[in-house]
Amino acid sequence: MFNLADFLNTYIIPYGFKLVLAIVILIVGFLLAKGLAKSLSKSNVLSKADPNAQNLIVNIVKTAVRVLTVFTAVMVLGVPQSSVVAVIASCGLAIGLALQGGLSNIAAGLIIMVCKPFHVGDFIIAGDITGVVQEIGLFYTKVLTPDNLLITSPNSTLSGATVTNLSAEEIRRVDFDLRVNYNTDIELTRKVLLAVAQSNDLVLKEPESQVFIHQHDTSALGVKLRIWCKSSDYWTVYFDMWEDVKKAFDKFGIEIPYQHINVIVDKDEEE
Repeated sequence: MFNLADFLNTYIIPYGFKLVLAIVILIVGFLLAKGLAKSLSKSNVLSKADPNAQNLIVNIVKTAVRVLTVFTAVMVLGVPQSSVVAVIASCGLAIGLALQGGLSNIAAGLIIMVCKPFHVGDFIIAGDITGVVQEIGLFYTKVLTPDNLLITSPNSTLSGATVTNLSAEEIRRVDFDLRVNYNTDIELTRKVLLAVAQSNDLVLKEPESQVFIHQHDTSALGVKLRIWCKSSDYWTVYFDMWEDVKKAFDKFGIEIPYQHINVIVDKDEEE
């Protein structure tokens, strides 16, 4: 005969208490993880660390506390520890096999954060990707191109590519390859180019600008102009100088050779 009192004492009360306790542990544990992550992000310990490293550490700590909380709650429910460990190991293996690409991106993200080939705000060239780094995440890195396109690239792609960091140094050299006629006065050309460089306020005085002949082409002399500027001013200086050089060449009669065709009309044949 069914005895309600025995049923309550045997099953409902003991397991109900364990269930309530497990729920309380989960709530407290998740709140603790959130509060700990928030406190850690504002602590002096991580204040000097790289922003991306800060996010990574905070996420790892928060995830670890949550996993420990779930493990504790399961143990309170009376599940054998060996069974829990076996299930976690099996799940970990299955997830690892399913997320091989994701794990490689995580490893690559850690390499980027530790080795620091570039930072947020740097202008980089990595394979087919060119732009300013917007965010370095655990799986992906976001790069904004000069034409305002946002590229989201897997970290493994960037860590395996040759990265040119154009923002790593404070100043950059700007090179201009010019062509002038063979009958051009070389000294005049040098003075004009140096004067154009000196007239641009964004061009640095040190290191000094240089002008030299670097090529004897079939139809022209190759002249190279080298100037220096701040990395942030590179493109402004680059485009301004091309325009200023053309105006200066026109003013001093320095000709830039170009392909042209002479057409000779024989009047006798026309008649």
